[in-house]
Amino acid sequence: MAFAGHTDVVPPGDADRWINPPFEPTIRDGMLFGRGAADMKGSLAAMVVAAETLCRTTSNHTGRLAFLITSDEEASAHNGTVKVVEALMARNERLDYCLVGEPSSIEVVGDVVKNGRRGSLTCNLTIHGVQGHVAYPHLADNPVHRAAPFLNELVGY
Repeated sequence: MAFAGHTDVVPPGDADRWINPPFEPTIRDGMLFGRGAADMKGSLAAMVVAAETLCRTTSNHTGRLAFLITSDEEASAHNGTVKVVEALMARNERLDYCLVGEPSSIEVVGDVVKNGRRGSLTCNLTIHGVQGHVAYPHLADNPVHRAAPFLNELVGY
C-alpha cells in the first residue's frame, strides 16, 4: 500500500495581490491559511497519521507501507510521479494499492473520487486569416471567427 502526494505548490504570481504574504502561514477566524494547506499539506498530514495509527494499533500487519512523496507536480512535472513510476518499473516493484491524497471536489470536499488526474494543456495557438475592413467583411477571413468553433469545443469538453 502506498500513499502518494506532492509537496510543491503552484507559483504564487504577483505577491502584491495576496491578502497575506504567500509564503507566511496565517491564522484567521481559527483557521490556518497558507500555500498548499488544502493541496496537499492536509492530505500528507492525514497519510502520516494513518500510517502511524496502523503501526501503533496493528502489530501483526503483513505487507509493506510506502510513501511516494514528490516535489514536482504543479509545474513541469518532469521529475515527479513519472520518475517515481519509472524507478519502480526499473526495479520490478509493483504497488497493489495506491491512495492519492490529491483533493478533488465539485461542491463540497469529498464529493468526488477520481482515478487519475485531469492534466493540463499549455500551447501557443496561431490561427491564420486574411486582413480586411469592417465595411467589406466578405473580402476578409477573420481568424477570430475561425477560432470560435474550436475554442467552443475546448470549453465544452
